[in-house]
Amino acid sequence: ASKDFLAQLPLTVTFEDYIGKEKVSILQKRLSIDDVQAGDLSKKGDFAYYAPWGNVAIFYKGLEDATNDLIILGQIESGKENVENVDGDFTGRIEKVTK
Repeated sequence: ASKDFLAQLPLTVTFEDYIGKEKVSILQKRLSIDDVQAGDLSKKGDFAYYAPWGNVAIFYKGLEDATNDLIILGQIESGKENVENVDGDFTGRIEKVTK
């Protein structure tokens, strides 16, 4: 799923708040989830893919219960403390960073 997501980059997406715990954006193209072990419990700063809806999410609060359809793609390294304070929808660009 991570490789499939990276292949779609760069992306400009609009995020909206969902359940007071995450910002979500529906991807135009669903990710391949073949051979993916899901069922993770999210935590603040996680960047994840929710397979049933085909959306990515940035968690600013963790979920209390794990879901079998949530795939953690990575962790936000910078600015995750600001995501919770963004009111309303916002647009962001997701790019590959090479070191």
